[in-house]
Amino acid sequence: MNALTKPFRKQQAGSDAKRGKVYFVGSGCGDPELLTLKAHRLLQSADVILYDALVDDALHAYFPASAEAIYVGKRCFEHSMTQTEIDELILSKARKGLTVIRLKGGDPGIFARLAEETDRLELHDIPFAVVPGVTAASGCSAYSGIPLTHREYAQSVKFVTAYRQAGGLDIDWEHLANESGTLVFYMGLSKVALIAQQLMVHGMDRSKAIAVIDKGSLPGQQLLCSRLDDIERDLNSVTLTGPAMIIVGDVVGKRAEVSLELLVENDAEAGILCSLA
Repeated sequence: MNALTKPFRKQQAGSDAKRGKVYFVGSGCGDPELLTLKAHRLLQSADVILYDALVDDALHAYFPASAEAIYVGKRCFEHSMTQTEIDELILSKARKGLTVIRLKGGDPGIFARLAEETDRLELHDIPFAVVPGVTAASGCSAYSGIPLTHREYAQSVKFVTAYRQAGGLDIDWEHLANESGTLVFYMGLSKVALIAQQLMVHGMDRSKAIAVIDKGSLPGQQLLCSRLDDIERDLNSVTLTGPAMIIVGDVVGKRAEVSLELLVENDAEAGILCSLA
């Protein structure tokens, strides 16, 4: 039976009833209020929460006091544990009959190594479910006022990871440089100049608009809009610390002036800074 015809699995009585279960939950990007209602409900049922580096600290308030919270984050080659260790930890907790929440920043299915973690559970017949979250592309687009698609300028959007396990950037640049839609690069703050250079080398118009959104949807958000041939110079005028999202395409020129203060509850929270260099 192939994956396309595999039926939904129902937990069986007997020994299966004692087996644990795993929820892969997207916490959303940045703003903790982007957490979904389903994600919030499932967090309350957790025995164990394994959370990533990009999960906002404010979300810890939603962790039940009885749950064991374990940090398994990875940032800039500083890993709290290896991916293999994370996979084994998820499995071992579930095999003890516990409800495990694997809390990931953004959406679990977008550059979050979801398949590696679910493969291990499938191998051991551990039931799991996936709860989507607001991915960084959507959050940064909304909070910066840059649409990802536009009826006249971009009929498609492509998500690209600027990070490779070996540290390189093995990307089909020629294909991307000829892309007529919007390009969105994840995990690329240290490679902005390289991305712009490679797109130009492979034929993209040097005047093509590019935007870098730093700390998207968080207090301290910064937005830098430029052109491919100017972005390296313009980066020197700002201090960006990440996480950051890179958007390339004509949609950058259709940026709208969103009123971020409408999204906060009171003046004390209105510290979201959206600056255009």
